[in-house]
Amino acid sequence: MKTFAIAAVLALAAGAAAADPVEGVWQTEPDDGSYAHITMAPCGPAFCGKISRTFNGSGEYTSPNLGKTIVIDMVPSGSGAYAGKVWRPSNDKIYIGKIQLSGDSLRLAGCVAGGLLCSKQTWQRVK
Repeated sequence: MKTFAIAAVLALAAGAAAADPVEGVWQTEPDDGSYAHITMAPCGPAFCGKISRTFNGSGEYTSPNLGKTIVIDMVPSGSGAYAGKVWRPSNDKIYIGKIQLSGDSLRLAGCVAGGLLCSKQTWQRVK
């Protein structure tokens, strides 16, 4: 009986420590001829994404945006949905952000006008 109780506690602890599916490295779509790898990780009770690598037509390059946070305070709301803010480096503006996660595909939207007008990208998980 003790062995079963210990196994149950360990299983619950392992489940609580499991990474959220949004965590990891994601590749953006090209924006103004460049794309990036974004590393998504916990930031307090939410998730944030930092630019970890940048690429253009010539390959990988050192962007002045490396290390900057592009996905800001995304809070999970269930069923793969997250809400927070996104920063678009090409115009240096912050938008209302939405994420819809489905497997290795992340649909990200940056919105204005209370979320009525959105620009969207689909990011793919980097393996």
